[in-house]
Amino acid sequence: MRKQIVAGNWKMNLDAAQSQELITALKSEKLSNAVQVAIATPFVHLASAVSQTKGSDIGVVAQNMHQAISGAFTGEISAPMLKSIGVNTTLLGHSERRAYFHETDTMLAEKVNTALENELEIIFCFGEELEQRKSGSHFDVVSSQLRNALFHLDTTQWKHIVLAYEPVWAIGTGETASPEQAQEMHAHIRDVLASQYDDSLAQSVSILYGGSVKPSNAKEIFAKPDVDGGLIGGASLNAADFAAIVNAF
Repeated sequence: MRKQIVAGNWKMNLDAAQSQELITALKSEKLSNAVQVAIATPFVHLASAVSQTKGSDIGVVAQNMHQAISGAFTGEISAPMLKSIGVNTTLLGHSERRAYFHETDTMLAEKVNTALENELEIIFCFGEELEQRKSGSHFDVVSSQLRNALFHLDTTQWKHIVLAYEPVWAIGTGETASPEQAQEMHAHIRDVLASQYDDSLAQSVSILYGGSVKPSNAKEIFAKPDVDGGLIGGASLNAADFAAIVNAF
């Protein structure tokens, strides 16, 4: 049975005091035991977040990591650094990393390899831009992103991968893919996985939807058979809203 997962991506928000306040508020919320909950904080908050969530069911996730283990990469963070403070999962491939920091599929494949070699779990993000959706190439774009960054992996490595489909046109815009659009793409993703590997693997991988998920639409989106949860942006910065999304299953 696939895991149901709701992860909050805080992006570049909140200072130290605000981070602690949000985690305290989130810990006071009643969260579904059936859902795996995580927060992806800015790097500067990771260690304190790990400490503050210890003993709770809230996981802590990095927003990114570098493909090298160490070296002259000023401002970057390595997998061993994350592991050393108790962070065991990282986001990779978020559209903002692709767009603003020019992360390519080739680079992401290297990051995936490094993460797995260092026993990190991965939430791998991907999705099409608005013009690609309008032109009808969105299925091909998503297939290519998966193929180029992940299809060198063997079947055993996929147990460490969670996929997060995020249509770029719906991230932070207030626009949301309809539940039917989300389901259509998630079903396509499983078909692509089944074609490359087999149906057993395709049905075992959790696929999250991300893109302006809110308490008002989460239940309908999560009800779709191939949607296993969400990667939540803005709504994860409010404890009550994030809890409502977690409890939307």
